[in-house]
Amino acid sequence: MALIEVENLSVVFHTHGAAVRAVDGVTLSVGARESYGLVGESGSGKSTILRAICGLAPISGGSIRIGGEPVVSPRGRDFSRKVQMVFQDPYASLHPRHTIDRTLSEPLAIHGIGDSDARVKQALDDVGLPGNFRFRYPHQLSGGQRQRVAIARALMLKPEILLLDEPTSALDASVQAETLNLLSRLREERGLTFLMVSHDLAVIDHMCDRILVMQNGKSVEELQRADLVNVAMKTDYARSLFSASADRML
Repeated sequence: MALIEVENLSVVFHTHGAAVRAVDGVTLSVGARESYGLVGESGSGKSTILRAICGLAPISGGSIRIGGEPVVSPRGRDFSRKVQMVFQDPYASLHPRHTIDRTLSEPLAIHGIGDSDARVKQALDDVGLPGNFRFRYPHQLSGGQRQRVAIARALMLKPEILLLDEPTSALDASVQAETLNLLSRLREERGLTFLMVSHDLAVIDHMCDRILVMQNGKSVEELQRADLVNVAMKTDYARSLFSASADRML
């Protein structure tokens, strides 16, 4: 049984009297401990799928199941213990007036989990940050360090699933590889399942077992990692994405 099941999902936003179909009948499934990528240009609907899973975007049609159980609205504490999200911008995702200690302790307090002191220290160690960072503020950290804190916060409740929305795109190129390697290590150590969004096929190729290519809110083609290596895409759009990504790497 798949751990994440999205079936015929549609998301429609209503703005200025017009309906915008951001996601249009997308179906995908992700197995336990698998890393699954969503790739496509800006506006293709890939980030909206993650937001719909978390309850941050309205579900207009279709269904989402986690571990075989339909998600409910609003999302409850049980959902938060299973699924956490890491956002694109580490500058915006951390409260500027909260210390790192408060940021990491807050999920534990909400869920009534004790031993926060030891858990915060361990979380910082797990993401490669020294213990004295816990009393710093976000503005005292680099972009890469902030994203490590965001990853640590997502792991505080020991979830099974991480939803990763362009987790390295706001970082300098020199820091991107470090963050991706950190995520790969944590996935291996904790048996995590990833659903990851990127516009960059090189990142997806590094991180994901399978890939869904999206365009204009619709799924275009599902690929295995070997398909990327062998340039074995079936659609012109997928080939154009691969070509553009390869050109950026040159």
